[in-house]
Amino acid sequence: MAAPGPGEYFSVGSHVSCLTCLGQRLQGEVVAFDYQSKMLTLKCAPSSGKPNLNDVILINLAYVSEVDIINDRTEALPPLASLNVSKLANRARSEKEDKLSQAYAISAGVSAEGQLLFQTIHKTIKDCKWQEKNILVMDDVVISPPYQAENCKGKEGSALSHVRKIVEKHFRDVERQKSMQRSQAQQTQKDTTLSS
Repeated sequence: MAAPGPGEYFSVGSHVSCLTCLGQRLQGEVVAFDYQSKMLTLKCAPSSGKPNLNDVILINLAYVSEVDIINDRTEALPPLASLNVSKLANRARSEKEDKLSQAYAISAGVSAEGQLLFQTIHKTIKDCKWQEKNILVMDDVVISPPYQAENCKGKEGSALSHVRKIVEKHFRDVERQKSMQRSQAQQTQKDTTLSS
């Protein structure tokens, strides 16, 4: 079957097989089809081999020499799941606050290390905000520049201890990552020197 003519379309849920102009055979379930742009979206078996994932491929039918419908969907599609609008609005508000906080830190002249530490703490403890160049965690712990564990101040207790542990782990992880990058760069340099 050639690419669809006027008034023809692919039903969502149908299984199709396409042969591209490069000779590649693509097969999958139709997720979407736009007649005007001749774009077909297929959900295919995962190339990663992970059974809980799928590959999604966009195909421009102008570059397809053959399309075969393997299994046409005849029954009605199940209704779409309803959206929790308030949950989406809360997520959007939270994302906006995070971006504004990031912008504030940049405009206040906070170092890149401080911004990265803030993001790390915020992943674990949502009650985290900027107070000028200081990071304020749970209104109990203040981390001042240069943002090391010894720069954590607050009432002695579990909150201060927990935040210090997060800061220490963050800097250990950053140092480990830098060390890996250095060794990769050295290995690349060695490989380049040997091949010359």
